[in-house]
Amino acid sequence: MRAIIEENHGGPEVLRVSEIPAPVPHSREVLIRVRAAGINRADALQRRGFYPPPPESSSIYGLEVAGEIEAVGEGASVENCGRPVMALLPGGGYADYVTAPVDLLLPKPENLSFEEAAALPEVAATVYSNLVLTCGMSMDPAENLREDGQSATVLIHGGTGGIGVHAIQVTLAAGTRVFATVGTEEKAEYVRSLGAEPIVYREQSFRDIVLSETGGRGADYILDVVGGRYFEDNLHTLADGGHLCIIGLQGGRKAEVDLAYALAHRLSVHATNLRSRSEAQKAEILRGVREQILPLVESGRIGVGLDRVFPLEAAAEAHEYFDSAQHRGKVVLRVD
Repeated sequence: MRAIIEENHGGPEVLRVSEIPAPVPHSREVLIRVRAAGINRADALQRRGFYPPPPESSSIYGLEVAGEIEAVGEGASVENCGRPVMALLPGGGYADYVTAPVDLLLPKPENLSFEEAAALPEVAATVYSNLVLTCGMSMDPAENLREDGQSATVLIHGGTGGIGVHAIQVTLAAGTRVFATVGTEEKAEYVRSLGAEPIVYREQSFRDIVLSETGGRGADYILDVVGGRYFEDNLHTLADGGHLCIIGLQGGRKAEVDLAYALAHRLSVHATNLRSRSEAQKAEILRGVREQILPLVESGRIGVGLDRVFPLEAAAEAHEYFDSAQHRGKVVLRVD
């Protein structure tokens, strides 16, 4: 089969198609004929040598796919063969075939193409696990009303990335007021079209804007892909009892914190990643995605935000586009 294997680290040019044997499904696993694979920042970091695959995971790139079940291992129902699915993976997605545990599968919504479906598992699991399971945001709009009758407020950094686009739609569906940082006015228009209130960080202070627009109260939840550079401003942007969830370090890995301020305002700081979690933890996350997020996707209330599709053979070109930060939403490889 064809696959993009981790052989050398560097720029997008290191991504090349290799021919290797197809994997064989083990107990409670299925073999998926991959039709499309999503590209994520973890892939770009792995390519540069900063994010190695977890132990005993595939050295093939790719953390999410959509395709059809072609074979099953012991303990997996043979009746599932031919079923279209999405899968969350620790690696292995940039290939013609990949194996996945049955507990890490999601049914492919009928209203999505394979390319659209491949853009969903990683962002849906990331957003749901952090905002809902970790920070405690409810998907019920009635439960996101504060004591003063106003909706809870969310700030999302990186509003036009794959995670940002999905997070905006999820939090709006949950009935919250949503701010999102972007780099340009063009991206601000895109975020505005989704229903969020954009903040162009090159021209405006997100801290000043959010505090001003909320009457000094601040944001109840912040989803942050920047890390160190934003840490202090993030803390001072939070409302009393607010939650900051750090899921990326694009702005550095170190920061100083005034613990007295955090204590006085009862702030919670979380730092998480998805790839290194156990299979059981990922399965729990996907159960929540299946129950609370997929119905919104199937009804059309949450779109996928697919930006551009490249063939597998153009993985290097796809990563070059991804690295340019021009994309608005997800970039996907068409594999079939």
